[in-house]
Amino acid sequence: MAERVEIGDPSTLTATALAGHLADGVLTAEAVTRACLERIEATEPDIQAWAHYDERLAIMQAKEADRRRAQGLPLGPLHGVPVGLKDIIDARGLPTHNGTPLDAGHRPLEDATVTQRLRNAGAIIVGKTVTSELAYFHPGATKNPHDPTRTPGGSSSGSAAAVAAGMVPFAVGTQTNGSVIRPASFCGVVGYKPSYGTVPRTGVLKAAPSLDHVGFFARSIDDITLAAAAMGPDDEDRDCDLNVGPLQPIAQSTPPVTPDIAMVHTPFSERLEPETRAGFAELVDVLGEHGTETELPELFGRGAGWLATIMASEMTRNLGHYLDRDASQISDAFKALMDQGQGIRAVDYLAARDMQPVLLEALEPLFERFDAIITPAAPGEAPADLTTTGDPIFCTLWTLCGLPAVTLPLLSGRNGMPVGVQLVGAYGQDAQLLRTARWLLAQCQPDGEET
Repeated sequence: MAERVEIGDPSTLTATALAGHLADGVLTAEAVTRACLERIEATEPDIQAWAHYDERLAIMQAKEADRRRAQGLPLGPLHGVPVGLKDIIDARGLPTHNGTPLDAGHRPLEDATVTQRLRNAGAIIVGKTVTSELAYFHPGATKNPHDPTRTPGGSSSGSAAAVAAGMVPFAVGTQTNGSVIRPASFCGVVGYKPSYGTVPRTGVLKAAPSLDHVGFFARSIDDITLAAAAMGPDDEDRDCDLNVGPLQPIAQSTPPVTPDIAMVHTPFSERLEPETRAGFAELVDVLGEHGTETELPELFGRGAGWLATIMASEMTRNLGHYLDRDASQISDAFKALMDQGQGIRAVDYLAARDMQPVLLEALEPLFERFDAIITPAAPGEAPADLTTTGDPIFCTLWTLCGLPAVTLPLLSGRNGMPVGVQLVGAYGQDAQLLRTARWLLAQCQPDGEET
């Protein structure tokens, strides 16, 4: 019989803690799911993180999870843990509206691969979180849980806000430029964008396939590894062929030697707010001899233009049909993107694509010397403007290169709002990056890494 322990409100626990209590029988999946639903009911009117959630369906899943445990059937690593999905990710039984009224009423018949992997791991799919229109810049209704006058970021706005507000312990988003790392920074949670090709995009809105990543939001690094470990290539996403190996054992281990970190000054550093600069100066002091300040080669200054070219071209090709269906229901920002994409020459698009491996190769000397790169996740705290999703520039280069990135809520801005510290790892070295992130958290938060 499970030992009775006092755990308080289940909605305040990390996914890792919940998974342990659920596996031990200290908590039931139904109790955890009801606690999260109560939290949603209490906070959703102010935050508006959800495009759709289904209390009945969530409770049905939870009861089935409890039945499996009662019958002694095999349990997955996420048994009974509630999760939110960005509303461009298909889940059977739930609508996928892609942040546009043009897809109102669309209900997919099959799960996206990432959804099916989460179900197989035992997760409870609570609902769909708000996305910016077609995963671009025009914001949805979501507000920042720390200050409802401020943006939560985008385009994975609802996923970041839902975790930050305690509605679910982790959520899934996507990133084509800065759509995981930036909202995680603004909302003060851990965000993780895996190496390109790690998590299949099958059943996810196809925006710019050369840049699209599936990523995760959670309260701790251990939560991130718990979710990411359930992923892996499928047979349908031909660009998803990277297997990063056993993620958890490495990510949760102690580094064999003290990590050396490159404190990278990007070509866009002039956009940093003074408080972010000051925070990074303090990090230099914390790292001491294990933090080395360095500049990126001049070539990287053109990276933002290359990403913009690729993104506009591919999104116009894949999503231009929305404009053809009913332009009156499409935002001016998205129309401008389509106009931009139509004007890009094939030779310029192909040249931008050619630069992706060139930039990746140019970073190899850094990763031969350092365990990770550290940069801001965003220029500063979330802007006090709900008509914007903020500046993604400090994510752009790493998305273009397809490198793994994780942001940690270690700094704060002039108004006390969270600001993330972004760590970037070598391609395919996701487990080592997450291990370094855990180590950095321990240096900055000696009492523990839960965030």
